[in-house]
Amino acid sequence: MIAGLRRFAPRTVAGQLTGVLVGAVLFGVFLASTVMFYLVYSGGVGPSHQTMVQIRAARIAAVVNGVLEARDLGNSLYVPKSGSTEPVSVTWAKPPPGNAMGPPAANPMISDIEQDLQHGWRLDILPRSTKKADADSIFVKIDDDHALRFSITPYAGVGSLVLTQTLFTLGVITFVILFVSAYAVRWVTAPLSSIASAARAFGRPGEADASDLLEYGPIEVAQAARALNEMRKRVRRLVDERTRMLVAVSHDLRTPLTRLRLRIERLRDEPAQAAMLEEIAGINEMLSETLAYMREVGQSETSISTDLPSLLQTICGQFADTGHNVVYQGPDRLAFACRPHAMTRAVTNLVDNASKFGERVEVRASRRGDEVWIDVIDDGPGVPEAMLGPIFEPFFKGDNARSQRGGGGFGLGLAIVREIAEGHGGSIELLNHAPHGLLARLRVPIAGAPAAHQMSAS
Repeated sequence: MIAGLRRFAPRTVAGQLTGVLVGAVLFGVFLASTVMFYLVYSGGVGPSHQTMVQIRAARIAAVVNGVLEARDLGNSLYVPKSGSTEPVSVTWAKPPPGNAMGPPAANPMISDIEQDLQHGWRLDILPRSTKKADADSIFVKIDDDHALRFSITPYAGVGSLVLTQTLFTLGVITFVILFVSAYAVRWVTAPLSSIASAARAFGRPGEADASDLLEYGPIEVAQAARALNEMRKRVRRLVDERTRMLVAVSHDLRTPLTRLRLRIERLRDEPAQAAMLEEIAGINEMLSETLAYMREVGQSETSISTDLPSLLQTICGQFADTGHNVVYQGPDRLAFACRPHAMTRAVTNLVDNASKFGERVEVRASRRGDEVWIDVIDDGPGVPEAMLGPIFEPFFKGDNARSQRGGGGFGLGLAIVREIAEGHGGSIELLNHAPHGLLARLRVPIAGAPAAHQMSAS
């Protein structure tokens, strides 16, 4: 049962705290109101039974006398309308038959009121009606053809007053508690929201320039903010040290590699020379790719509105100029916010990977809801299903048809694409394309794009 109730509970800390506070106070008010009503209706507090009988009898007598003192029946019609106020309501009725005698009233106050009207006010009380609806009604004769029916509410006078006061008090308390609780809970949970925002933004573009979290609020929240600030500093320091180390290693390796390449070029054994130069070129490519990956991890390029079709067509044109069969299909205009250099590198890596393993590469762009989809499709041999996930890990290389046919790569191209996609709040996935080939789908949120430029092709 508790697990079922939890499904309806607010999902935020602020909502849960507010709900607990408001629920507790309302439950307390409900209990107090229940006790108050019980005391009123049981006679524990409030006017006595005899007093309430006399009040109702006096109200009925005043209405009857007003009707009898009216000059004619037409002028007296307004009297019941004005006399219908709690705890007595009055309407015109025909006198019950003289021999009719209904059952005794369910409420003993009715009989007492009738006796008070007969003996105290000298009014002509008619026999009780046999209808169930009139069981607790009092009929007072006006003339042979007219009578007044009085319906009595035993506790209406005091009960409605208590009910009105209780409801008004409950409404005021609820409003005050909601207002105060919302302010107090927001004051308590605001540091948690800033911590969550900082944690989500950690590693995203521009985060390196973000200031530290303010360490305020309750002790536990301030300690969490302090710990997060320290963790961010340690992570930044580790990333910076790793980047500096790789840059230094790259620089130190390139110098001897350059000298080695110059010496190999002087060799007369052309087959051995070509093989050694190819190995050196491979090492240089690996160093460049590794540094590019590290730069992408620590990038700080800002997002701007970019026309995606123009970006993709430029990339396809560059590959087509080098002899690759790369074509673009999609809308003529589709603007969205992105880091253009990073997005260019991501799509270039995908197209380069596809052109190594396929004869024809197709680049597609489309908008799906609040996302932009960039599909890069080749007609190559595809990738085994078991490798579609691990293939995004840095330096991952699978012994499959694509790697054998492509002849190389150091396993950083797709890792860079994943870093760029996640840096934009998106994702990248690989799907084997029927009947053969591979589909690489880059999905990026379109948030921030100007609506006027979001046009799709017909």
